[in-house]
Amino acid sequence: MTASLRRIVHIDMDAFYASVEQRDDKSLCGKPVAVGGNRARGVVAAASYEARKFGVRSAMPSITAQRQCPSLVFVPPRFEVYKAVSQQIHNIFRRYTSVIQPLSLDEAYLDVTTPLIDCGSATALAAEIRAAIKAETDLTASAGVSYNKFLAKLASDHRKPDGLFVITPRQGPAFVESLPVGKFHGVGPVTAQRMNALGIYTGLDLRRQSLAFLSRHFGKAAAYYYGVARGEDDRPVEADRERKSFGAETTFAQDLTAWDEVKPALASVFARLWSAYERGAPGGRTVTVKLKFVDFRQITRSRSAPEAITTRVELERISLDLLRSCFPLMLPVRLLGVTISNLGGEGHPSHQLALPFDQVADASTSPSVPDVMVGHRISVTA
Repeated sequence: MTASLRRIVHIDMDAFYASVEQRDDKSLCGKPVAVGGNRARGVVAAASYEARKFGVRSAMPSITAQRQCPSLVFVPPRFEVYKAVSQQIHNIFRRYTSVIQPLSLDEAYLDVTTPLIDCGSATALAAEIRAAIKAETDLTASAGVSYNKFLAKLASDHRKPDGLFVITPRQGPAFVESLPVGKFHGVGPVTAQRMNALGIYTGLDLRRQSLAFLSRHFGKAAAYYYGVARGEDDRPVEADRERKSFGAETTFAQDLTAWDEVKPALASVFARLWSAYERGAPGGRTVTVKLKFVDFRQITRSRSAPEAITTRVELERISLDLLRSCFPLMLPVRLLGVTISNLGGEGHPSHQLALPFDQVADASTSPSVPDVMVGHRISVTA
């Protein structure tokens, strides 16, 4: 790589939650393991590689996973343990670079263009990080090395599990040519279907389209698709990103069908969300509610207030107003969630209109932590 090019490493832990469980309980080693709830309403949060051979994957209903793999062993999640292990891993990253962009507990981008420890090359540095993770946590990680974030992530997936793969500037454009567009980071199933309908199946097909054509069909995302089809991605690794939102949600043991059930069902959600919001960064102006139906489709509705939300009463009022507009329901609801975003408080102008809007979510392009089991979740995104 030349001095003008970035050196990016993408580290992705292998089946992280399930691997931690197998590490801590040796009786699980070699068995198909799913982290999550095994009740009828449960959902798989993570699956071991042994389970994946049977088609078990994250976000799959537990009942479906059990049907596909009768010998599947369900283990309840231990998020405090996963967070502690993640902290160990990020401490290892900090020895080598200060430019780290965490994506989740188990993956991160590292810009090692100017590393804290010179290992001779980005590839050697990635190998040393993987070895340190194995030695200190007894877990394996896969790493991708390239000159931009898009290709580094593709590279880390290429040799999973426990792999290291490099995509050089010379290899980049050719590497994406034969890749199905559904494998592109940022192209979810819904977008992939739209591309397929337009005759775009591979990276080469995407490269053949003009920017004007892509803009007509994909709007603001067109420039990104146009670039990555050519192996180009100018996005920097964003260290110390500001917190963007606070959210909490709950999955019901029985489907919710009537409006009278909504406010009692959200009591714990409002309590947990407001507690996190007060401790974190009060000053958010946008409230988003999420409804997930029994068929796993979901919709979100949002509204931006003219000033920062400063009371729980106001949060509840806006949330319930948004939810009320969804009734009568098209289908019973299995999950409700509320998020506060557009943080910054008074004096920070918003780029959103202070009007409600509806959005049918494409979960593939708006990833979130899956519902692990019947119960609650709270999240902070950055």
